[in-house]
Amino acid sequence: MMTEEKRDFIRDWVAQEVSEGYCKAPITRFPPEPNGYLHIGHAKAICLDFGIAREYAHLGAVCHLRFDDTNPCKEDVEFVNSIQEDIHWLGFDWGEHLYWASNIFQFYYDCAVHLIKNGLAYVDLQDRETMRQQRGNLVTPGTESPYRHTSVEENLALFEAMKRGDYAEGAAVLRAKIDMASSNMNMRDPVIYRISYDHHHNTGDKWYIYPMYDFAHPLEDAYEHITHSLCTLEFENHRPLYDWVIDNCPVPSRPRQREFSRLNITYTVMSKRKLRQMVEENYVAGWDDPRMPTICGMRRRGYPAKAIVDFCEGVGITKFNGNTDVARLENAVRAELNANAERRMAVLRPLKLVLTNVPDDFEEEVEVVINPEKPELGNRKITLTKEVWIDEEDFMVEPPKK
Repeated sequence: MMTEEKRDFIRDWVAQEVSEGYCKAPITRFPPEPNGYLHIGHAKAICLDFGIAREYAHLGAVCHLRFDDTNPCKEDVEFVNSIQEDIHWLGFDWGEHLYWASNIFQFYYDCAVHLIKNGLAYVDLQDRETMRQQRGNLVTPGTESPYRHTSVEENLALFEAMKRGDYAEGAAVLRAKIDMASSNMNMRDPVIYRISYDHHHNTGDKWYIYPMYDFAHPLEDAYEHITHSLCTLEFENHRPLYDWVIDNCPVPSRPRQREFSRLNITYTVMSKRKLRQMVEENYVAGWDDPRMPTICGMRRRGYPAKAIVDFCEGVGITKFNGNTDVARLENAVRAELNANAERRMAVLRPLKLVLTNVPDDFEEEVEVVINPEKPELGNRKITLTKEVWIDEEDFMVEPPKK
């Protein structure tokens, strides 16, 4: 874990809230969408979410693994399995706290109905482009939808029709009724439910409507009694909507959201969407291609799990976006291998060398150090014979002078 000198503002915030009695023990969550493999950026979030739970384990803290599977068109069981494997490989475990957003679809639906009954949500039958134009911009307030003042009874009927599958995809959405003149674009009557007829990996074809992330996420946190919802800075402007959903829905708890800067590494693609494109268009051999910045790719490349964790801990948690030099990751790998890897020799491009000044049955045992950083491991023996192998680069018919 991080030393006292390296404590970050998120951990300080959690410590303060625990000391002030907001919660007896922090409950965090790591909520990946199962639409791709995890990359090094996710490792930072894993180390923070599970790290806080580990730090307060003596108080009963836990970290949930929650699959945020509310978008069936891009999700797959393959990604579910890979995510669990990567988290375990990094050295973390969620125990019995494995959750699926799709397991509480009825809860989201009930909350949406609650908003409609309280005049805080309405079904909009306009097309996407029209709604986009009505949102306005940072200097121009939005324009209210003609469906904004539809009666509660009619909205309930329209939402039920959406649920039955009476509309085509994109023909109807459920929007929260907040403030079309808000300076925060996320509060201008955001869409909270849309229609999708894609087969869902967990619920099959039971549901034709799915909650949007900004609606489902706070409800998931509240349902699981999460105390500290930690996410990256791009969600900072979404926090008012997060709080609005919590304030206006019948939820069993009140989680608090805080944001930190995402991990950006020089010369490294950190977009899951772009990484997925590289895989699907065959630019790489797969998600675990050793050139990929995915966790499984780094594992296949030979990176130790502890090196990745040490790197993420060393970068720390800040409130400011910036770039981390890839050399810092490489140094963490080098330091871990230097301290713990047993030394071995390998010839990548072998060339046979015959010693002519020894007999044919020549054999001699030579002792070499297993790890100079750990003398307690002792030495190992290798046998030198008349025939040895050298690398092609170490031989030249006509070597340069001197």
